[in-house]
Amino acid sequence: MSTKDTKVTEGGLNVTLTIRLLMHGKEVGSIIGKKGETVKKMREESGARINISEGSCPERIVTITGPTDAIFKAFSMIALKFEEDINASMTNSTVTSKPPVTLRLVVPASQCGSLIGKGGSKIKEIRESTGAQVQVAGDMLPNSTERAVTISGTPDAIIHCVKQICVVMLESPPKGATIPYRPKPASAHIIFAGGQVRADTILASAGNHAVLAQPQPAPAFTIQGQYAIPHPDDWTPLLRPVPMNSLFQMI
Repeated sequence: MSTKDTKVTEGGLNVTLTIRLLMHGKEVGSIIGKKGETVKKMREESGARINISEGSCPERIVTITGPTDAIFKAFSMIALKFEEDINASMTNSTVTSKPPVTLRLVVPASQCGSLIGKGGSKIKEIRESTGAQVQVAGDMLPNSTERAVTISGTPDAIIHCVKQICVVMLESPPKGATIPYRPKPASAHIIFAGGQVRADTILASAGNHAVLAQPQPAPAFTIQGQYAIPHPDDWTPLLRPVPMNSLFQMI
């Protein structure tokens, strides 16, 4: 979370904020909507810039930028959309208890101490005053200096909670450089003859047998006939061959 163009005005603080959210693919699909109609509507009605990271990653980063009013409006629309999805999923369901709406913020680790407060006093205050559940991850996200802050509750509780978190973040800017979290793409798949797909495993043809090979990062392979043959430098064969019939039974 970062801030810029901070101006003190009569009646409060006028700030342009950038807030990052971490979402699963299904959540992102809900936000984008059919042909991008949902996210377009959110951008137009909130006045915030909403950008979604590219790629085929299991997780995506949703970046929301704008004045505080626009940010909170965008959060409200996202929370209400997720509640709508929850209600739809419960139709004809045997589940009786409605799960809360959940959002995950991505926050520089250097600001998390201020968010938690001495002895957990600040985060306890936020929970009690908003009615939302707030959890700060103990570990940083992979290859970054950021942590996930999970907020759960009703849409109204989430909006009040986000407002209070923003105030804390403004009062305690990040210390030092922040390495942002970037979700990694899903593992590459190798497509075998016949259309079978197996992730993280390389198959080499050896007569009427198949040889399994240990996966290596970004394997190089060439196409020979109907098989993908890894480059010899990029795979290490196991000690014994595996019959083709047995291999695909395993898959």
